[in-house]
Amino acid sequence: MEGKDEKKKMKILCLHGFRTSGSFLQKQISKWDPSILAHFDMIFPNGKYPAGGKSEIEGIFPPPYFEWFQFDKDFTEYTNLDECISYLCEYITTNGPFDGLLGFSQGAALSALLLGYQAQGKVLKDHPKFKLFISTSGSKFRTPDICEVAYKDVIKVKSVHFIGAKDWLKLPSEELAASFEDPLIINHPQGHTVPRLDEATSKLLQNWIIEMQIPHNNNIDKSDEGGTKEKVLDANKLDLGGDKLVNGN
Repeated sequence: MEGKDEKKKMKILCLHGFRTSGSFLQKQISKWDPSILAHFDMIFPNGKYPAGGKSEIEGIFPPPYFEWFQFDKDFTEYTNLDECISYLCEYITTNGPFDGLLGFSQGAALSALLLGYQAQGKVLKDHPKFKLFISTSGSKFRTPDICEVAYKDVIKVKSVHFIGAKDWLKLPSEELAASFEDPLIINHPQGHTVPRLDEATSKLLQNWIIEMQIPHNNNIDKSDEGGTKEKVLDANKLDLGGDKLVNGN
């Protein structure tokens, strides 16, 4: 019965933040416990466009740097967003199927957009529905033409949201989490970064991941279907440690 107890790794597409790179996000995620990462086959592509300006990680991590799309200071006008979405849909179709998405900042906002669009039949109609989403410092797009489609309904994808107490995207991250059904929210004391995880948080995340691998879990409470039942871990009181790296949107 060789291999009977082996679980197939979930294939996860990981989208980096603004003006960084896939290899930088890979480094950020690598500080998580290996027992968590062991569940995933993680793919870290670079953004579609070379960085159009200074990166906040210059001097911390080597170039080249990339961005997925461009935006104004109010995050209400977007340039090359449609081209980026088309690029990612082609990438997912060619290199998938993927079980889930992981994103940091701009990559998290973009991942959530893809999930909302897929749920509404706008993109990836022939790709299996994504099973999970891991967001760090995420946010929602703000223009009505996007919001009325992507966030029209609660997004029924299992999700975990890391939200930093000192993150300038703290409130937008909370708003994004509220767009998902039964989100697991992990509050941490750091800023705009991927946090280190203490033992208790690592165990919680590992259990959450294991649940993703159990289809039709009979223990899930369905008494409030269609709404959001937040599960919140206040890791601000825990020792998550963490580096000092910051990263633009």
